[in-house]
This record gives sequence, C-alpha cells and structure tokens, in this order.
Amino acid sequence: MNYGEILDNLYLSPLDVDETKTLEYLRGIFEFHFQRTPYWRKIAETLKPNLDDIFQGNLKNVFENIFNSGLAVDEDFLRNNWLEFVPTNYRGRIRFYQSSGTTRERAIGHWDNHYLKVLHIYLRQALDKIYGLDKIYNEEHQMKAIAHGPYGWYQDEISELVWSYGGILYFIGMETDGLKKVYAEQGLGAVLKILDPLVRYTKRVMENDRINLVRSAPPLMALFEPYRETIETAIISGVGINHEFFEILSRKFENTTLIPLYGYYLFGDLVGIHKGNEFWYYPNYPFTLIFPLKQEGGRYCIVKHGERGRVGIIVARPEVLVIKFEDETAIRAPPEGPFKWDGFGNPQRSTG
Repeated sequence: MNYGEILDNLYLSPLDVDETKTLEYLRGIFEFHFQRTPYWRKIAETLKPNLDDIFQGNLKNVFENIFNSGLAVDEDFLRNNWLEFVPTNYRGRIRFYQSSGTTRERAIGHWDNHYLKVLHIYLRQALDKIYGLDKIYNEEHQMKAIAHGPYGWYQDEISELVWSYGGILYFIGMETDGLKKVYAEQGLGAVLKILDPLVRYTKRVMENDRINLVRSAPPLMALFEPYRETIETAIISGVGINHEFFEILSRKFENTTLIPLYGYYLFGDLVGIHKGNEFWYYPNYPFTLIFPLKQEGGRYCIVKHGERGRVGIIVARPEVLVIKFEDETAIRAPPEGPFKWDGFGNPQRSTG
C-alpha cells in the first residue's frame, strides 16, 4: 500500500472515484494497518474484528458496520498516544502536525508528504469546477494571495494551492490556542488585541501590494474591508461560518467570490458549497469518509438526508487509519455539484 499506486491508478480523477473503488481501497487500508500499525494490531488481536463481515453491502452499510464493531478510537487515547497510529517501518516522509487548538488542547496527527499532493489534486479540481478559479487566475492575471492561519498543514496546503495557479503568497502565521472561546466571551476586539502583529502586518501588505485573494477566518475578514475593491476571491474557514455571516459579507464584498472550507488537522481542507441557508462540505474520497450518525436500537446508523447526527469520521491513508466520533453534529447533505457522494452540512461544534 503506497501513494505511487494510488496516484497512478485510483486518483487520476478525484471527483470520479466510485463506490466500488472506494470500498476496495478501504479494505486494503484496513488490512494494511491491522498488520503493521501498533494500535490496530492490538485491536485485531483483542477484538478480532472480521473484515469479511464488516465489508458487506454498500459503502453506507460498511461505514455503519465499522462503527458498530467497536472500532472508534477514544479521543483522549488518540491525543495522548499518537505514535501508536504510525505503521511500523513505514517508508515515507512523515510530518507531525497539530490541530489549531481553537476549541480545546491541541491534538497531534501525522501526514505522509505525498498526501499533500493528493489533497492538492482534490482541492484544485473542486475549486476549479465549482468556483472557476482557473478561469480567473492565469498567466495574464496573476493570483496575489494573503493567508492567515496556524503554521503546519494549513501553511503547506495553501502554499501548494497558490503556487499551482502561478501565484504568490503572503502567509501570516497566527497563534490560535483558545481563540474560539475568547471570541465568544470577549468579542472581536479581544481577538484582534491578541493578534496585533497579524493585524499590523496585514495592513502593511494590503497597502503595498495589490492582493486579489484572501484566506482567513470569518472574524478577521473585517481587516480586508478597506481593500474590498481589489479582492476577487475570499476563502473562509473556521469559527463563525453561517448563512447570516455570508449574507453580510456578500453585501460588503459585492464583487468577491466567497468560498467556504472545512479544515481539520487529520485530513486538511474540504471544499464547501453555500446551498440556500446551509453550507455543505464534501470529503476527499476515498481518503476521508464522513457521515452523521445516530443510535437506533443500540446500533449506529447513518441519518437521513437533512437530518442531524453526530459526526463520524474515517481517515484512511497508507500512513494513518483513524476511526472516530467528532465532538460535533451536522446534517447529512446529498451529492451536489461535481461531487457524486454525500457530504455533511452546518456543523456545530462545542467549545469544550
């Protein structure tokens, strides 16, 4: 199981990955980690899950079977024992990243360097098909971008994306520990006081260069209002994305394409679509599977379209397998745009 095979055979067209290929890939990932990864070897020896039984039926059946087999990882165990999830003698370029820490203590997860390439392919195709960024930025019109965010995967991902359009990037790193709680309890002024260096550097850049794409969190979009006439694209993720915010932002940035993303330290960014009063996000199959779940008769089942449930996540890659419940609920969203699979919408996370 390696990324060379995946990129050559499975991921030629990431928006066309079908259910059969997803199931084949997922089964291979489970078999690999049950043999090679310390945590999953212990699970295989103690719980003795039967993969033939688990991988019965369609993808939704298999997703439910996985969670009903007791394979979800305890969140605290994952946070304290991240090395248990690295395959023994794994041959790849692994880097450990941290979560943002906006809602609770930072978690640590690892990526193979090749996953950045996989994620980039997904992001490029989705952003071009949905938002037409390839029609906006080219040799005649260079992308000039500024991005706010934590160092780590976020910086690596946005750098690759901007460079792929022939653009240049100003990345302004920010300390994000506990920011969601500060914003909720003390407001934007308190956040900007903590982020004073970011505020000053952002103003300096915006006054000296003609930035046409920004990537930031909802509360920080206020920093760009004086320069909105030149901003063609705004990529937004993090605290505060909702319909009301987008309506207000659309009036302030009338000629700007607004793009919602959902970011997570274990898999990076997922592309979102503003649909009516909701925001639907679509995982990068087959590496990330997400469905909202509920309990019925002592078993977990995927909720119906439009129904809200607790978010279940499967991160399945050669370098990492994680099955977990997120401290978050979301609605189940149907396929939309170029995506042939279900997404999830309007996620709501507790501060914790």
